[in-house]
Amino acid sequence: MRSFESLSEREILALAISLEEEDERVYADFADGLRKDFPASAEVFDGMRDEESGHRRRLIDLSREKFGDHIPLIRRHDVKGFITRRPLWLVRPLGLDAVRKYAEGMEIESRRFYEKAASRSADAGVRQLLDDLAQEERGHESKAENLEREKLSGGVAEREDAASRRMFVLQVVQPGLAGLMDGSVSTLAPVFAAAYATHSTWAAFLVGLAASLGAGISMGFAEALSDDGTLTGRGHPWVRGGICGLMTALGGIGHTLPFLIGQFHVAMIAAFAVVALELGVISWVRHRYMESSLVSAVLQVGLGGVLVFLAGILIGNS
Repeated sequence: MRSFESLSEREILALAISLEEEDERVYADFADGLRKDFPASAEVFDGMRDEESGHRRRLIDLSREKFGDHIPLIRRHDVKGFITRRPLWLVRPLGLDAVRKYAEGMEIESRRFYEKAASRSADAGVRQLLDDLAQEERGHESKAENLEREKLSGGVAEREDAASRRMFVLQVVQPGLAGLMDGSVSTLAPVFAAAYATHSTWAAFLVGLAASLGAGISMGFAEALSDDGTLTGRGHPWVRGGICGLMTALGGIGHTLPFLIGQFHVAMIAAFAVVALELGVISWVRHRYMESSLVSAVLQVGLGGVLVFLAGILIGNS
């Protein structure tokens, strides 16, 4: 890799052209990825793509004027000091907030590049253009805000934010909540049945660990194979299955860990407290994201948990 200080003015212009071309294509991919669910935001990124395209043309014109038609091939990964970008633009579906924050970081990096490049340039024409582009990148955030005000007016921004929230609930909260409920409730019976049947905390821990991991694997595959997400919009099946499986396992392991305590009665009290905390968290999540009243959520989740818990105690004492 080359150091930035070792680049000639011709190479700096070539690098700037490469950066603008990359940013232009990233914004085009953002616009394409957002167009279906967030068409107004897609237009914002179309406008930012056009801005980058204009920068690139001005840089090419200056490079041709100063150094001829050939532009050396030099890219960001050939020069030290650039931030390695995570290819967010390849992710589908795109998250609206993540894209906006990513674009803001791109503009900050571009501005710093032009400021540093201008300070090293001895050619008046090159320095002038680089200074101008630094100023334009500094104002690009304002440009984005103006585009948002223009394209996202009349309640469009609120509707897109609401759509983004619905997608988050559909793709993350729902599978996570289903897994957490299944792991927290379904493993109560085997864990407490083993505890009361053996009065051995270690035996109860092993049963709970096996039940939690088994339920996590089962729920993960069941969720992943339920649909591929193309028609329902529920997201990538294996991501959704991974979330569901992980939360299922965590839900069961939560009230299994207290049985690592050697004293049986202390372990039981701790397990009771964890179960109450788990059911409270599940109730709050249902209230927060599933638009269920808090009282209704507590009654629904609590009733199911109590029934399964009593089943485990009855089986363990039989």
